[in-house]
Amino acid sequence: MKKNKKMKGSTVQTAKKETQLRSIAIGIGVVLIITGIIGILHNMRSSEDWSVSNEGKLSYELPEKADYSITNTNTIQNNNTLRSITFKSKDTSIQGLIRLPSSTEKVPGIVVLPGAGVTKEDQQGLAADLADMGYATITVDQRNLGGINPEADLELFEQGKEPVEHNMVYDALMAAEVLRDQKEVDSERIAMLGISNGGRFAIIAAALDPEIKGVIGISTSGYQTSSIDKNMVDEKAYRFYRSIDPETYIASISPRKVIMFHATNDSIIPYDLVEETFELASEPKAMYTVNGTTHGYSSSTKEELEKELALIFR
Repeated sequence: MKKNKKMKGSTVQTAKKETQLRSIAIGIGVVLIITGIIGILHNMRSSEDWSVSNEGKLSYELPEKADYSITNTNTIQNNNTLRSITFKSKDTSIQGLIRLPSSTEKVPGIVVLPGAGVTKEDQQGLAADLADMGYATITVDQRNLGGINPEADLELFEQGKEPVEHNMVYDALMAAEVLRDQKEVDSERIAMLGISNGGRFAIIAAALDPEIKGVIGISTSGYQTSSIDKNMVDEKAYRFYRSIDPETYIASISPRKVIMFHATNDSIIPYDLVEETFELASEPKAMYTVNGTTHGYSSSTKEELEKELALIFR
């Protein structure tokens, strides 16, 4: 009888141990499931760092630090230091050229976004003028060299995918992060400057990043999408077209300054379109009219540009 009691006790202990093991296993399983769910949610947040509001306003979450490498450094040209860089932006790598003026102190920085078909090297005349004024610049080769395809982007947006034009705005924001990270640059004094298509991205990027001190748009305008009757078009199409129009954002840049330069007989963008865009900007703002048909930066406006940049960075 004692032996049977002993065996019975042993069986009970074994059952208890098995129950405990099952409980532990279940607990581990629950923890793993929860961890997996958290990981999935985290990845979803990481991949969905952009959104467009019902009113058509784009928003982005930027990484804390730019991921870039210097591919060629300390080339001296006209007493300026040139630094070739490559930085990661979304699904691609962007090539940029940093120009630094000779200075013993940190200088303000300007992100320069060329127009369609214009390379970072083509835009170095403007960058050199800005260096003469005492400003560092980062000029980028934009995706598709600044070319856009709104119809293809609309298809992506309707599929819930990120449009290329949105990525181009993100590229501008990342370029600002790269410029801020240069030891020669005052990270708290960064402005945006864009020409033609680049001006559109510059205006949107300046509106999205409150740390940007101001924006200069040269030979650029909005698309007048505010005239679209949202009740007459597809809701997603309305949101997309509004999201790529600088006129959707330009008023929100205030109290930072908006500066625009445009030729009276611009060969690409009619002057009256620029007037409509400028009208939507809130104060402080300034518009400079250039005589002729020039589309792009004209060195004849260097004095006015220098004056306005001084006001932006004061």
